[in-house]
Amino acid sequence: MIRLRGGGNLSIDELERMLADRKTRVTKLMKQRDKLQAKLDGLDREIVSLGGNGRGGRRTRARNDVSLVDAIETAMGKSGKPMRVGEITEAVQSAGYRSNSANFRGIVNQTLIKERKRFDQAARGLYQLKK
Repeated sequence: MIRLRGGGNLSIDELERMLADRKTRVTKLMKQRDKLQAKLDGLDREIVSLGGNGRGGRRTRARNDVSLVDAIETAMGKSGKPMRVGEITEAVQSAGYRSNSANFRGIVNQTLIKERKRFDQAARGLYQLKK
């Protein structure tokens, strides 16, 4: 027999019954948790549809189908002329690129400077695709 902290001795049958009770309780709690999670997911979807960020204030990273560099390249390719950083930022976002950045324009500017293989500075503040 196994001794417990309280000094009581339990038989194998009693231990098995305790384990079964705990497994049943865990199963019930998991079902309850799944139902609550489904409700939370629904609320998050509704919050996002109204323009919020969902997830109860936790910020989640925006996901895009294309990289920022590719989005900039596409926007500049459609324009066909040198563009300012602000124009590029607007064109990228109007094409559907999402960002949670408070300073997205700065990120676009850094990307243009960093990606010298793809983008060329036509004049001060003006960028174009590299030829």
